[in-house]
Amino acid sequence: MNKKLTSLIVSFSGILFFYAISLNGLRAQEKTAFVDNWPAWRGLYNNGAVSAGNTPVEFSETKNIKWKTEIPGKGHATPIIWGNQIIVQTAVATDKKAEKASNAPASPMAPSSTDLIHQFKVISFDKATGKINWQTIVKEELPAERTHELGSWASNSPITDGEFIYAFFGSRGLFCLDMKGKVKWERNFGQMDIVASFGEGSSPALYKDKIFLQWDHQGKSFLYALNKKTGKEAWIKERDETTAWATPLVVEVNGKGQLITSATKKVRSYDTETGEIVWEFKGLTNNCIPCPVYADGIVYLMSGYRGNALKAVDLASAKGDITGTPAILWEYNQDTPYTPSPVLMDGKLYFLKANNGVMTCLNAKDGKVIYSNQKLDGIANIFSSPTGNKDKIYVAATNVVDVVKAGGEFSLLSKNTLDDTFHASPVIVGNDLFLRGFKYLYCISEK
Repeated sequence: MNKKLTSLIVSFSGILFFYAISLNGLRAQEKTAFVDNWPAWRGLYNNGAVSAGNTPVEFSETKNIKWKTEIPGKGHATPIIWGNQIIVQTAVATDKKAEKASNAPASPMAPSSTDLIHQFKVISFDKATGKINWQTIVKEELPAERTHELGSWASNSPITDGEFIYAFFGSRGLFCLDMKGKVKWERNFGQMDIVASFGEGSSPALYKDKIFLQWDHQGKSFLYALNKKTGKEAWIKERDETTAWATPLVVEVNGKGQLITSATKKVRSYDTETGEIVWEFKGLTNNCIPCPVYADGIVYLMSGYRGNALKAVDLASAKGDITGTPAILWEYNQDTPYTPSPVLMDGKLYFLKANNGVMTCLNAKDGKVIYSNQKLDGIANIFSSPTGNKDKIYVAATNVVDVVKAGGEFSLLSKNTLDDTFHASPVIVGNDLFLRGFKYLYCISEK
């Protein structure tokens, strides 16, 4: 089959897939495109899991590495995959100094600043070989803001509908590219003011003809709904919020789309067509980072900075202010994550404690503890999110990737060491595990 015909089939499949969403709701994704592709940061419904494929339990620099490719620049954005393309965002420092360096206020948590012009790039890697298909510089400028020493200026993950790629670089803007890397439109939303110069990180969400951005920071916060074909506003809602890094979630309830946002002051669900609030409740802890996840009519929201919060919301009965109502089915306010998002798979909710390698598993329906406070091996500090695959969960941190058995009993299957550090989350397509490190992009697969 020639390349042109293959490209047409992949593109047509993407169009059919998103048409199926409009007819049958987001459930159409579950056994189709989210098995053959990984089009968004956390996969289907932000759940961080797929139900198919056989990925390796054991691997190293000399075992089960299908290919390994160096990535230019620095970025912690998790890759996305569509067809034979892996899309990566990165910020590449040039040798050009700006006349005026960043004058953002100092952070109490060891900030990084720069006086170098950076190229903000979107790069396509070939999924089969790891070779670069194309790379596009969408912006070249000095980052005005500082970022945490453990962060990057390219931490927001892209998203795709199979027809276009939407690359969000926060204060650099949002860029729509075709699948060959040509920029179709761009939007700038100004400069974010992130608390304590911790850096940016929320990723976009897509639904039907709209792309959504949660713009929560120390200045005026907004929720943007843009026409995905043109970048023009469908609606904008001002939000009474401070900095949050959570990525919004789109679900359908009775055939209508809801955009669910996790934040400090309030958790809110918005009508995707109008931007009107469908339901809300008092927010979570400060510095909300974990994204909402969803299955079987229930959405789960959590955070874990200077406190612990986990709430399960019944979407069928959620309307108006649901604080203290039966619409919140259950709570489990301990051992919740600060940075990592959870994995929701086969009726079980897996999450890490704070930024530590300590895992808890709950029954998703009723919140009953299956196990808790199980220590992973070699993971003391973690900023990526775990990813599940049928019967396994991959947890990537410094130079260690632990593999945990999924199910009702905690079991550490392996501890794997690689010559890199991981803040991006693992991605799984078919029998391949993809890891984006500080230096390399890995494809791990049994040969």
